[in-house]
Amino acid sequence: MKKMTASPHTFHIPVLGVGYSVDAPLKVARFGISSVMSLVDDALLDKLRGTWLEKANLPYEPIPDNTPDARAKRTTEYLNTVQRLIDLQMEVLRSETFVPGSDIYTYFELLPDSSPLKAEFQAMLDEQDAAKKQEMQKNLRAQITPGAIEVNIMTKVDKTNYDENRQPMEAKYNDAHASLRGFAESELESGIVFSAGMNPRLYSYLATLDDFFPGEDGRRKKEVILKVSDYRSALIQGKFLAKKGIWVSEFRIESGLNCGGHAFATDGYLLGPILEEFVKQREALVEEMRTLYLAALGAKSMEVHESELGVKITVQGGVGTNSEHEFLRRRYGVASVGWGSPFLLVPEVMNIDDDTLGKLSAAGEDELYLSDASPLGVPFNNLRNTSKEIEKNERIADGKPGSKCLKMYLKLNTELTEKPICTASINFLKKKKTQLEDMNLNGSFQKTYDKALEKECLCEGLITSVLNVNNLSFPNISKAVSVCPGPNLAYYSKITTLRDMVSHIYGRLNLVTDPSRPNMFIKELHLYIDYLQRAMDGSLKSAGNKTAAYFKSFAENIRTGIEYYRELIPEIKEESETVLQRMRDELEMLERKLMGLNLEPIPA
Repeated sequence: MKKMTASPHTFHIPVLGVGYSVDAPLKVARFGISSVMSLVDDALLDKLRGTWLEKANLPYEPIPDNTPDARAKRTTEYLNTVQRLIDLQMEVLRSETFVPGSDIYTYFELLPDSSPLKAEFQAMLDEQDAAKKQEMQKNLRAQITPGAIEVNIMTKVDKTNYDENRQPMEAKYNDAHASLRGFAESELESGIVFSAGMNPRLYSYLATLDDFFPGEDGRRKKEVILKVSDYRSALIQGKFLAKKGIWVSEFRIESGLNCGGHAFATDGYLLGPILEEFVKQREALVEEMRTLYLAALGAKSMEVHESELGVKITVQGGVGTNSEHEFLRRRYGVASVGWGSPFLLVPEVMNIDDDTLGKLSAAGEDELYLSDASPLGVPFNNLRNTSKEIEKNERIADGKPGSKCLKMYLKLNTELTEKPICTASINFLKKKKTQLEDMNLNGSFQKTYDKALEKECLCEGLITSVLNVNNLSFPNISKAVSVCPGPNLAYYSKITTLRDMVSHIYGRLNLVTDPSRPNMFIKELHLYIDYLQRAMDGSLKSAGNKTAAYFKSFAENIRTGIEYYRELIPEIKEESETVLQRMRDELEMLERKLMGLNLEPIPA
């Protein structure tokens, strides 16, 4: 097993959809870059295992659907394969000659210019004495470490499964439970990112898995990372897990709206104030967790090494320039910054087909929008005119709305059936139409039914790009593609390389192609005001039905955020005065827009 080591980089690549980053570690880990893979689709993992083993000229035996505990076993085998192949990659890299174009040269070339390791590399290149140069190269090789191979589980995607007699199986065979078990039984020594909020049953199961507890040496083999959108969520989940003897080693703070994929909006709390709260409350948070954690371990007669009690704070969502990246690191002390959606324009890292890649590179603000397309009933960042949307609309026009639901990962709705089904399925939409017809809605029928028709089969849509790129297929699965970019992608149009994207992150190159791109905090503020407006007028169904008092509180939280940013602007040393003045002007404009919404007066 491989002990986790710190990445030499100051950024990581978050999970992107189900398939887009599902093998990203095999493409970037050898360069010291950490990335996250989704564990949603075990059948996809098994097919990709075969693809990568074939590339390496290694034998492959698929794991059939009827294999007992197939989901967990497929997950374990895929993760073991990823680890072993990266081990082989590292062996080759460490043995290479330091010449431009080699992986070992690229490893050091990609590092941030502030890295001491990069300074050593440059000194080695400048050294004229052959013996000294060789010794310096030996020292550099010894310091090479791969990026982390992290995995992601959406806690809400935890469907109950049934046996051959159509009886519900034990909870440990639920989708998320089985994926978690597959990770726990793998050779990886890395972290699992839990997203989408707390699942108490899943977290309780986590506490039955040995690798998340300290071993005889007082160290853990696997770590828990919680993706959160506010401090309160971090505190509740962190304490819940600590009481069970599970330590949260990292809180990965993500913007509620300025992100890709599903959007878990806060009640108007903005990213800047949320980060500030973490700065102020971090020690108290760690101490509360520590007290509960040590008590839980004591009850189990376990001891932990002191070095295992650290907590990292990282952030992601809408970051788009080196100045933003560096400000977040300096002002809030984050250990790493997540760069997600821009990597969708890096085909050597992401599984992105040419058609979707072209649409993403051409997309502007109007093409990237917050939709009701997800069967989870959560707002979903989307791209207009994807091949999946076109296919969905064609089926509606033909009088055959909905999908066949072959993957079944999102069969979670029991509104119209005893057993859960997916709201994007043919079955659900037929039942929904009958229900609405029986309600005699008259003029409002079509509007209500149209909202139901917005749902999209993400189980298929979010894996088809990886199938298309790798010449893979599943029986009867459509080739139409869904994609879930964050709003930040609107300001990029250049299809680029890993080298250039990393250079952009570190300020050696500028890939932003729209000079009107707003600061990440300003963009998120704009998104929250628009979200509030849509929530009030009912145009975003997944925002839920809220009261006037809720909207007033939401708006007040936004206004508090505006005041915070006004005070923060003078501290942003990484930006020019021109950029800062633009931020001030945009804050004034957005505050007027907020105050112009049809709300009760907000107290001064």
